[in-house]
Amino acid sequence: MTTSKRPQNRADWQALAETLIPSLETRAFIDDAFVDAASGETLETLNPASGETLAHVASCDAADAELAVAAARAAHARGDWARLAPAKRKRVLLRLAELMEAHKDELALLDTLDMGKPVSSSLGDMAGAIGSIRHQAESIDKVYGEVAPTGDDSLGLVLREPLGVVASIVPWNFPLMMTAWKIAPALAAGNCVILKPSEKSPLSALRLAGLAKEAGLPRGVFQVLPGYGHTAGKALALSMEVDCLSFTGSTQVGKQLMQYAGQSNLKRVYLECGGKSPNIVFADCKNLDKVAKRAAAAIFHNQGEVCIAGSRLLVENSIREAFVDKVVEAAKAMQPGNPLDPESFMGAMVDETQYRRVLDYIAKGREEGAQLRAGGASLEGPGYFIPPTVFDGVTPAMTIGREEIFGPVLSVFGFDSEEEAVAMANDSDYGLAAGLWSQDIDRIMRVSRRLHSGQVFVNNWAGGDQTVPFGGVKQSGNGRDKSHHSLAEYTELKTVWMSLQG
Repeated sequence: MTTSKRPQNRADWQALAETLIPSLETRAFIDDAFVDAASGETLETLNPASGETLAHVASCDAADAELAVAAARAAHARGDWARLAPAKRKRVLLRLAELMEAHKDELALLDTLDMGKPVSSSLGDMAGAIGSIRHQAESIDKVYGEVAPTGDDSLGLVLREPLGVVASIVPWNFPLMMTAWKIAPALAAGNCVILKPSEKSPLSALRLAGLAKEAGLPRGVFQVLPGYGHTAGKALALSMEVDCLSFTGSTQVGKQLMQYAGQSNLKRVYLECGGKSPNIVFADCKNLDKVAKRAAAAIFHNQGEVCIAGSRLLVENSIREAFVDKVVEAAKAMQPGNPLDPESFMGAMVDETQYRRVLDYIAKGREEGAQLRAGGASLEGPGYFIPPTVFDGVTPAMTIGREEIFGPVLSVFGFDSEEEAVAMANDSDYGLAAGLWSQDIDRIMRVSRRLHSGQVFVNNWAGGDQTVPFGGVKQSGNGRDKSHHSLAEYTELKTVWMSLQG
């Protein structure tokens, strides 16, 4: 569905939603066709801003996974995609990006309706998703193999070949953007991909399947299995015919998937898991008002449902009191609102389960003695809305200071020295992201090297584009999304050694 006029306000987005919802695709996409789940079962997807049912979507299980894997394996064996000339694969993926661009309002709206995020945020996600498809498409014919250094009597070649069948399991917080980060490099490398979207946000993935078919992806190369993790996801992870598993989600589930891989065929497993990211503010940073606003956005963006959310704010004690006041003031402008209103900074929590989970953590923070500076109570009315919540005086021993909450809850710590800040930042099971704010270049270089994190943001939060990798260390995972590094993960190295002696 394309619109001649771009939606401009809440009324426009509401009107588009009323047109879109009755025509939603709710079936799985298997072997180039939209089909019901083999069992006939469906799952309900809700609008978290209202609690109303959006649709009943096919609930796939092991039987559907088996069909999809068989179709992908057959497609890979045919070579319709894997052996297609790189320039031709590139054209197909660029065509997919064009179609996504043409339908970006629709795709953004689906993610907003499905998981409650503001539509302005969803539109930003679409830019990231489309950019990922384009970047990896353009990389297809620009990544070379190698010629080994040999003597005159031999020739050594190092080739990159597609792995085969890749299963991608994606989360609900950035449904289509995370999908693009996973499938773009896998498809660019020539693999067949089976996508398992979260049961909480399957709608944009199913729409993407229709666009992929329209773009010209061959039969069986891209399939979508909506369903639960313990059914469809588990079946893919245990399949002997899946060569690679790519996952973004919780650390607990990531560990389970690694076990499934070991129980089956030792398939490659790339994980991007949880985070409890430290955001360190030194007293010498410039413009505290600006930094406070960015520190607030680092945790409250997307309702705090962000793996790299700057949920631990470490502030040098000499400026701490004044700085926290500024963060609290910034939070006042970030209150949740109707997700269809382009002016809303925050929307609703994805569902009641997550809503209750976050409220339980807030209660725990109070019980353990943290000082509540802002928020702390849910909003009245329909939907699952929680305002920005700030706790000061948090210590590393407190639950809210250690565990990933995945909601709009900020924990503030104080420190007196650089050494203390680094030690506190690294005192975590996670290592997905870290930030530091300072004008001292020597300190910036020292601290950024000492932080145990896959990403360090200096005088910004969540900076970067498609040219740099995204991923973590420790229990935040082991894989990388974006950049040429992710493309390499979906290929197999093959050595060809030729004797030239005749």
